[in-house]
Amino acid sequence: MTTLAHAWFNEFLKEFASNEEYLGDLDRQAGDGDFAVNLGSGLKRAQKRIQLLSGSPTDAEVFSAISLGFLDTGGTSGPLLGMWFRGIARALDDGFLTIAGLSEGIATGTETIQRLGGAKVGDKTMVDAMVPASEALKEVAGQDGGLADALAKAAESASQGAQSTKEITASLGRASYVGDLSTGVVDPGAEAIALFFAAGAAAASS
Repeated sequence: MTTLAHAWFNEFLKEFASNEEYLGDLDRQAGDGDFAVNLGSGLKRAQKRIQLLSGSPTDAEVFSAISLGFLDTGGTSGPLLGMWFRGIARALDDGFLTIAGLSEGIATGTETIQRLGGAKVGDKTMVDAMVPASEALKEVAGQDGGLADALAKAAESASQGAQSTKEITASLGRASYVGDLSTGVVDPGAEAIALFFAAGAAAASS
């Protein structure tokens, strides 16, 4: 049986395949152009890790495998995403996705990235999509409704956060090296996070 986490990952693979060129273009405009390459490498490594899982893996085991795949990836974003996914895996107490567990995991992973990378909302990084998604999940965690609705709200918030980076001049990361040239360009890391949550919403509703 395919777990929600595995279905989510497969949807994210599709989203990446459809948007790889776009993400690369964004990074070439306001970075060093390697983000899409590193993200693709992380996804391939994560896929191999998932394939090594035996039996019927839990959602937590799938996210742990994804984490290890990204931790083995080069660049700045790979290890950071690895720790973000590790936060999700560790928050799933019974091994399977719930709104409360996902909310806790996203919050913990995002806090880890902010602590290690020093990024905050408004710095034009992936955090600009992570924080709104995390806040949306916290808001719905105590309400009635299923994971599909929760992920749809998180996806919408992440997308809005990613789009907000278009008008921001980068102050952290490689994009900060080009100064005003980064203004008018959506941050590729934030866009990738928006695609990740869109994939989750699609997987949960199918």
